[in-house]
Amino acid sequence: MLRAGCSMAVEGCGIGDWEGRWSHVQKFLERTGPFTHPDFEPSEETLQFLLETCKILVIGAGGLGCELLKNLALSGFRHIHVVDMDIIDLSNLNRQFLFRHFKKIQDFDASFYRQFHIIVCGLDSIIARRWINGMLLSLLSYEDGVLDPSSIIPLIDGGTEGFKGNARVILPGMTACIDCTLELYPPQITFPMCTIASMPRLPEHCIEYVRVLQWPKDKPFGDAVGLDGDNPEHVQWVFQESLKRAAEFNITGVTYRLTQGVVKRIIPAVASTNAVIAAACATELFKIATSAYIPLNNYLVFNDVDGLYTYTFEAELKDKCSACSQLPQKLQFPPSAKLQEVLEYLTENASLQMKSPAITATLEGKNKTLYLQTVASIEERTRPNLCKTLKELGLADGQELAVADVTTPQTVLFKLNFTSETCSIKHVQN
Repeated sequence: MLRAGCSMAVEGCGIGDWEGRWSHVQKFLERTGPFTHPDFEPSEETLQFLLETCKILVIGAGGLGCELLKNLALSGFRHIHVVDMDIIDLSNLNRQFLFRHFKKIQDFDASFYRQFHIIVCGLDSIIARRWINGMLLSLLSYEDGVLDPSSIIPLIDGGTEGFKGNARVILPGMTACIDCTLELYPPQITFPMCTIASMPRLPEHCIEYVRVLQWPKDKPFGDAVGLDGDNPEHVQWVFQESLKRAAEFNITGVTYRLTQGVVKRIIPAVASTNAVIAAACATELFKIATSAYIPLNNYLVFNDVDGLYTYTFEAELKDKCSACSQLPQKLQFPPSAKLQEVLEYLTENASLQMKSPAITATLEGKNKTLYLQTVASIEERTRPNLCKTLKELGLADGQELAVADVTTPQTVLFKLNFTSETCSIKHVQN
């Protein structure tokens, strides 16, 4: 985590300030205008709040995040905290300027996030977006079923891909959350575990086998060293082992470049797109922090592939959202369905899109792990369960399944409802 300066004074009274430095901000906060919020009252105190009190967390300090940091600093925000998990790469030097400490957002607990007034994301990961979305939802407090507004920490999310980008404003518990509009994101590329473990057919299956199963088992660079897609030695090891597995099953097409593509998701970055989306995010953050203007309601789309196109719309709160609805989810499967089918549904369904779900259930009074992928020894032990039917596993109609996943800090509860054997449609409903 990197913390920006917090001790500078206002209007030339401290180091780093000079007369008229914040005059451009004062024009927005110390007078009214045709676009100001109907309830806004101009005052000097609002600027003082920005300079001395308001705490902002920026998650992601890449091309978009660094542009955003510059905008926030020039807008009067001084208490800026930054969290980023990446190490700087040579290809990033044209758009990134942070090189110091790095951590994952999962390394911090709820008390850390609770201290901020607003959180803004400049991420390239859907998983990370969903995780922070779940964290902010977990911080909400209710009294007799009524949401306490003081527990809401606004989330501003920006994303870019090439010449396309979007920005959105999320008020957890009040407006559509990340998971409410999960269908807008492209589904992740996943491969059934049974396929990559025993019946690989594609070069990607071989690479995924080495990445998911062989790496944690062989630990080629030591017990505490995870696979790093930016490390050429790591990618080369995966490439060589994938070639061996491909040869074993007479599969061709494994290349170093393909290995990089499977191990590391590379999203193209265009500086002008980052600038536009960062400006949109900073503007919305300024609106919310000052209450001077009505914020975006609540989704902005930007595209300049052919000409220039922008569009705003209101993403609607989803009644059956697995993250924010506070309602138990229902899974419908016939008793003859295999656990592998449930796993595939959790990862492939557009409304869920889980990454590596771990499924547990209470059987005969004991909490039993039916499948866990992230720990190699447990994955090997529970893998046979994937080929068993729900009935063979001892699951009953109405059984509660607890599903943990990297996309959320909270365990998601599902209620299993058995359907007739002739019904092949599986879905989640409330």
